[in-house]
Amino acid sequence: MSFQILGTLNLTNGRDVAVLPPAKPTTLLAALLLHPNAVVSTSSLLFAIWGEQQPASAKAALQTCVLRLRRLFAKHGIAGNLIESVPGGYRIVADADSLDLLRFRQLVRTAEHDTDPESELHHLTEGLRLWRGALLANVPSEVLCRDEAPRLTEEWLRASERLHDLKLALGRCREVLPDLWRAARSHPGHERFAEQLIEALYRTGRQTEALVEYRNIKRYLRDELGLDPGPSLQQLEAAILRGAELAPADPAGDVPAVTGHRTGTGEPPPPMATSDFTGRAADVALLAGWLGDDRPAPRTIVLTGAPGIGKTALALHVADQLRTDSRPGHATVRMRRPDGTARTPGELTAELARLRRAGVAESALLILDDVLDAEQIRAALSAERGHTVLITSRMSLTGLVAAHGGRMHRLDPFTDDEALALLSVLLGRDRIAAEPDAVHQLAALCGNFPLALRIMAARLQAHPRTRIADCVTWLRGDRFARMSLVGDPRMSITETFGAWLDDLDPRLSAAFVRIARCSYPGSMTADDLAGVLDRPVPATGQILDLLADAGAIEGGSGIYTMHELVRAFAVHDYGQRSGALVA
Repeated sequence: MSFQILGTLNLTNGRDVAVLPPAKPTTLLAALLLHPNAVVSTSSLLFAIWGEQQPASAKAALQTCVLRLRRLFAKHGIAGNLIESVPGGYRIVADADSLDLLRFRQLVRTAEHDTDPESELHHLTEGLRLWRGALLANVPSEVLCRDEAPRLTEEWLRASERLHDLKLALGRCREVLPDLWRAARSHPGHERFAEQLIEALYRTGRQTEALVEYRNIKRYLRDELGLDPGPSLQQLEAAILRGAELAPADPAGDVPAVTGHRTGTGEPPPPMATSDFTGRAADVALLAGWLGDDRPAPRTIVLTGAPGIGKTALALHVADQLRTDSRPGHATVRMRRPDGTARTPGELTAELARLRRAGVAESALLILDDVLDAEQIRAALSAERGHTVLITSRMSLTGLVAAHGGRMHRLDPFTDDEALALLSVLLGRDRIAAEPDAVHQLAALCGNFPLALRIMAARLQAHPRTRIADCVTWLRGDRFARMSLVGDPRMSITETFGAWLDDLDPRLSAAFVRIARCSYPGSMTADDLAGVLDRPVPATGQILDLLADAGAIEGGSGIYTMHELVRAFAVHDYGQRSGALVA
């Protein structure tokens, strides 16, 4: 027997399928199968089953659900104790043969390492066949459907995009059309599916239908979101209107849509400096001084701070400011894949070798963007001694700086004046001047974080007749859910902060939420928080140092603070959504 969760939650022996009824044991099983072979805390399971309105007998009822599942497994001939009771929660044991989710991920990983396009296509096709319609359709849990289903859907989207790209690259445009019609209709706001459909239609000689599809996605984006199609779609439309021949596709890499223009397969393009960079005058001067002095030797600089604080934007702005005849620009390497996972040291080494082959001079500034930890880049730093390296990271990377030399700069949120200056640039001086009090309130709700400010400014730009005061009232109703832009997970405080804290050891994230909930005024010390964390003072100090190193709290040398936006997210969003508050 095996489990199927990529659709309705089922048990199957390969021939017969048992669809589980929508009940609390089904929710429990789904919550465990979504995190196979990992301990799921009791608080997370209770939250998945009952949400915020948990009865007094919830823990006892949870144990009853576990017993009912074990009886169900025995009834269907599933031997062994698959659901293990462990300290703090439960764990279900599964592998690629017993759970379709693990089998899908295994096939996708195999496809990623395939060098033969046909083999990659075969593995992706096999993996996508495991999906069977609406996710968790028989799982009566608002929490799982809200928090887990979108993450699984994102995995399906990435695999589907790559499969369609491969078929287009292999010249199978007619074959891929039925799948693209379905994908584009079921995800009308997903621009990549629309782009692939338009390309397939054009390549099969159906120019008029391709332009109709472009008009459809353009109308949808404007009516629903107040946005224009992205650059790739616009350039594809221009090529079709010119009757241009699309560039040959490379099945081993990206799929070019227009001659001279390459569109990705989910991989975002290298980050670019923003044309409306504002503020950070002192930070710019400091980094420019470090990078532009007359020392002949290369140097390493770490720019650290919380996510959304503007590290990448600052690094790219400074790099552009330093471009001269003797310093030929910069090269940027993203240190995370599109799904947020870390690139391996081997991948970085291969990318640096590619840059050397492309003629990137040693005198160019090398930007390693969003480094996860020191081990990810340590070997490359030793090998690339000719480059000056500017590293952005959520972590402080103090060990790296101590071992390899260099300097570190921690970035803070904008000052009030800088936040107002950015909103003035994005929204226009007249609109800002008309509602000065509302603008101050909006900046405060955004915590002066550049990412949050840009998200809310984009919303207001899309609706020029909306009063800023009305936007502030609306934002207060559900701050973190509404501080996002539809269709781009990178432009979401919930996704950005949530991924950041998910990267932490679960014990650290649990400690972080407890500290946030205690609402300790002003600065904090280990003596203040030892009781909150139920740890001795020395152990509490170590936890605080680790959280400070990860950017979750500010300070060091025994005195710490927490930014209001980060604290509010930990209390009102992350702590409830992830069940990070363990007993």
